[in-house]
Amino acid sequence: MKFFIADAFTDQLFGGNPAGVVLIPEGEDFLPEETMRKTAAELRYSETAFIRTLGENRFHLRYFTPAAEVDLCGHATIASFCVLQREGLIESGKSCIAHTLAGDLEIQVLPDSVLMDMGEAKTFGLIDQPDKLKELYGVMGLEADIPSAGGQFLYPEMVSTGLTDIMMAVKDRKTLTAIRPDFPVLSALSEAYSVTGVHAFTVPDSAGTVHCRNFAPLYDIDEEAATGTSNGALTYYLYRRGLVRPGAENLFIQGEAMDRPSRIVSRLTDDGEGLRIQVGGSAVILAAGCINL
Repeated sequence: MKFFIADAFTDQLFGGNPAGVVLIPEGEDFLPEETMRKTAAELRYSETAFIRTLGENRFHLRYFTPAAEVDLCGHATIASFCVLQREGLIESGKSCIAHTLAGDLEIQVLPDSVLMDMGEAKTFGLIDQPDKLKELYGVMGLEADIPSAGGQFLYPEMVSTGLTDIMMAVKDRKTLTAIRPDFPVLSALSEAYSVTGVHAFTVPDSAGTVHCRNFAPLYDIDEEAATGTSNGALTYYLYRRGLVRPGAENLFIQGEAMDRPSRIVSRLTDDGEGLRIQVGGSAVILAAGCINL
């Protein structure tokens, strides 16, 4: 079966966030779960997407880290639909459906980028008790100095648009760069909170740009260069505080500390029947080959 390595959320090779993409041959079922996990571990990327074609413009995607299956992965989805377009399995300008463990998501395939729906936005509570704040920021190597914006403190909150992360604000880019997590302790803390990891971010600047870092050692990902689901969740976090406007295009820059800068775009709309959060970007394919299984 064919596999690809693609850099997502960038238009430059060796930028963005690399993902593995494996195309299941038409008419065949997914491999056993342990085989897919081992394949992801062998490819050595934070996530690998396995794709089955269900019908015209309908696909079933499953995502594996080297440690376990996860419900959804934004950058691997962007990479996957870039690969599907290159392989002639979808056409530019078409809308597709991705069946995932996080639900059925609409994917818009544009000539030079992919825009994907996020799962339903949910919040699982603030972390605002002094001892909990000290613990969380301390694990990240920081003092618990909570920034404010729009006349309110930006307390950490557990938010999901497919995967749950702790949204953790820091006061400036210097503080963001200074983060040095205690990874074993962060893994235990993530497990205790039932989250994937921590998504640290700066207060939006005057142009609306946010700089981010993402840490998920519980899933063998010490740091990730671009995370679509986390920035979808961050879009919702900021919207609830009046820091994101409906219909506006938001830019998240991630991966700078890893020398793999990524540009993730999000858009939040409200049609009166509920919020819709989309995350997107471009991707470039580095390599392709065959897996002998």
